[in-house]
Amino acid sequence: MDNLRKGFPVLEQYTYLNTAASGLLPEKVWEFRQEHDLDFLISASLLKEKMGEMLTGVRESVGEFFSCAPNRVALVPNFSYGFNSVLESIDKPSKFLLLENDYPSINWAVESRNFIVSYAGIDENLEANILQQIEKERPDFFAFSIVQYINGVKLSFNFLKELKEKFPDLILIADGTQYFGIEDFNFDQSGIDIAISSCYKWMNAGYGNAFMLFNESIQGKISPKHLGFGSLQGKYKAHEGNFIGKFEPGHYDTLNFGSLKVAIDLIKEKGMDAITQQINVLKNISRERFAAAGLIEEWTAEREDFAPLFNIKGDDKLFARLREKDIITSQRGNGIRVSMHYFNTEEDLERLFKELKI
Repeated sequence: MDNLRKGFPVLEQYTYLNTAASGLLPEKVWEFRQEHDLDFLISASLLKEKMGEMLTGVRESVGEFFSCAPNRVALVPNFSYGFNSVLESIDKPSKFLLLENDYPSINWAVESRNFIVSYAGIDENLEANILQQIEKERPDFFAFSIVQYINGVKLSFNFLKELKEKFPDLILIADGTQYFGIEDFNFDQSGIDIAISSCYKWMNAGYGNAFMLFNESIQGKISPKHLGFGSLQGKYKAHEGNFIGKFEPGHYDTLNFGSLKVAIDLIKEKGMDAITQQINVLKNISRERFAAAGLIEEWTAEREDFAPLFNIKGDDKLFARLREKDIITSQRGNGIRVSMHYFNTEEDLERLFKELKI
């Protein structure tokens, strides 16, 4: 447990239950950033001459970590940039299926364009709702969050694989920002066609870095249009028309993307199995206590697959009291969102339970 908690000095000040809003910056990532900018200060363009080599290392690290060949990994500054780039690559009017009240950066981006849009409700019949809408509307694309940002409801990969098998022409576009970093993920076995994720939450990589993973079959189904100097630079972008290069048109910040590689190395060092085991302990304790106290929706407490973030009943007064006690959470939807990562402990939860009087 000490190994998992080590390297996050903010935990000495706060009971931090807010990774779903912003992950912590590990000391090792901070140290890399300090050294990087010192090198830039004294080396300038000499450092940037190595940019292609560094970005290749980041791309290969992301690909290895998520089981996706590096020539199908694009590096982007954030989820919204990557997702909007995909949407601009799609012929209109195509049909989209969305989830009601999904993350605004998904739904707003689709709704702002000339697509035909239908919705599936997020409730106890979530999977049935999705299937019903697909059978009725026959969308070309289904864009969704793997984990819902308000209440932690998670779509299982068994369901997504079955969906892909039943509707092989349906293109699945997944936001993994509230998921990646929680457990092992094998992209090539997931049934997802495009996965996009910012890395400042559960990956603890800081801001300004994200990635896109593409299924081998996606080329030819979308037509990315961005081009720039960066589109052709690097090991996996050797010629004009290169697919991933069209998502990387500009000069890239080696500080931010280098931070992502260090964050992945840190996860490997701590061990994904140990991380997932600790998260599972904490999320199971939390759900049991929250459900027993009637603080979460009953149907969410009954789902087999769920994430370590919960929306509990609570008002401004409770939120303020938690903050006064240095318990950091977020207000989302109609309640208070509580999220726990591997660096949290059962003692952290007990401090929360004490204030909730459960």
